[in-house]
Amino acid sequence: MDDQDSRMSSEHHVLMVEGQDDKHVVSHICQRYSYKSPFISDKDDVNQLLESISTELKAPGRKAVGILVDANDDLQARWTSIKDRLSKVDIIIPKSPDPDGTIIEDTEDLPRVGIWLMPDNESQGYLEHFIEKMIPANDSVWPLSQQYIEGIPQKDRKFTERRTQKAKIHAWLAAREKPGLFIGTAIKAKELHTGGELITKFSSWLQKLYKL
Repeated sequence: MDDQDSRMSSEHHVLMVEGQDDKHVVSHICQRYSYKSPFISDKDDVNQLLESISTELKAPGRKAVGILVDANDDLQARWTSIKDRLSKVDIIIPKSPDPDGTIIEDTEDLPRVGIWLMPDNESQGYLEHFIEKMIPANDSVWPLSQQYIEGIPQKDRKFTERRTQKAKIHAWLAAREKPGLFIGTAIKAKELHTGGELITKFSSWLQKLYKL
């Protein structure tokens, strides 16, 4: 993307994400599907993202704003937190997420809004549960990666329970041709596949939201 395209994306098409991993994953999925990525705004954490919703929606030139967050341990609670922020700018969303990704059409005053709750708009979980769906179905290392992490005694684990799935994904990444790949780089290297049902659905949501 050249500087002019970057400025245009920044003005018109924005996707808010919680962190760098989300940013790299979306960027590389867009590359694999051969369409231009929206401007991806990394908000560092979910609380900052939620607080930024109103500002992003009201920024001059906005045509579409996406909200990409983890469902975490309570999908409905996360949905409600987004719903409350959007209601403050008079955007009404359904009581629950659309399994295919929610899109609220633009109005005269506000841009189109898209919402995706990782991993699939229906389950509790995180980006890493989405990534699991990109691991080839016949991959022999993935079960071993899970067994390795599950086999670490609780007293010896330095990660919290919430980060268990992340630990499993990174154990799997450690066994790639180039150990220690970032998730986005693993997509680029075709170690992670983008043709599965969930990733295709996510790609379709991006295309509809940003009219790619």
